[in-house]
Amino acid sequence: MTPVDVLTFGEAMVAVRADGPVRLGGAARLSIAGAESNVAIGLARLGHAVRFAGRVGSDESGALVERTLRAEGVALALRPDPDAATGLVLFEQRLPDLTRVEYHRAGSAGSRLEPDDLTAALAAGARLLHVTGVTAALGPGPLDAVRRAVAHSGWRVCLDVNHRARLWSAAAAAAALGPLARRVDVVVGSPEELELVGGVGALRDAGCEVVVKLGAEGARALTADGEHAAPGHRVGVVDSVGAGDAFTAGYLSALLDGLAVPGRLARGNAVGAFAVATRGDWEGLPTRAELDLLGLPGGAALR
Repeated sequence: MTPVDVLTFGEAMVAVRADGPVRLGGAARLSIAGAESNVAIGLARLGHAVRFAGRVGSDESGALVERTLRAEGVALALRPDPDAATGLVLFEQRLPDLTRVEYHRAGSAGSRLEPDDLTAALAAGARLLHVTGVTAALGPGPLDAVRRAVAHSGWRVCLDVNHRARLWSAAAAAAALGPLARRVDVVVGSPEELELVGGVGALRDAGCEVVVKLGAEGARALTADGEHAAPGHRVGVVDSVGAGDAFTAGYLSALLDGLAVPGRLARGNAVGAFAVATRGDWEGLPTRAELDLLGLPGGAALR
């Protein structure tokens, strides 16, 4: 394996998006989804070398995950698991601005991730490691994998808290992620998630760059140099799922490019705006050449 700009790992699942109420049956579309794979695709589209590690089932669903990530330019360190299926997530757009999400991931291949699954990817190296609370919540093996990766020296580390109440309690998340958060370089989360891992003040005292996601209101970052804020973009929201991952991909892209904090926030907000304007977790994420499209007047046509 060759070194990359970013290494991330976790569970990429098959995503089924129903066109109507699930209980009525009907048409649906098949894709993939997952917090870390979303970030990997976002960074790859912005021109960065990214590797995604994890487990998938030795099944057609796992083949879809692998094929999609390869098509998006993401390098892979995937381990096929012959004894467990690839996880599945079901999306139902119940109201125009309300998505109902149903997970089928208990006992999945991704939930059986172990620290040894990362050995080759860790040895290959990266400029930046990206981990999330989602993977840590999947079970003892995935949590140990997160801890091992964070302890591996030689790179910057970003933790997106990404608390999922269906996976574990707030108390369990705080106990596991709080100590990790104080060891990384960048911590990303909503105001509530950041409180879960110790609070902004404690994280700053630990030397972390703290990035606060504020949804449509934009984002702010608190660093040793002070506090910075950037407004969000006003776009028509088609699907808000994946917006936080998109923001993180944009922020980390600008960090890798050496931009100052205001530029990191601006790129994060821009990528997040692209994400919510298109249905799907990652399908609407922009390429680097498309980042300036948000500055065009409404109704513009590129011909």
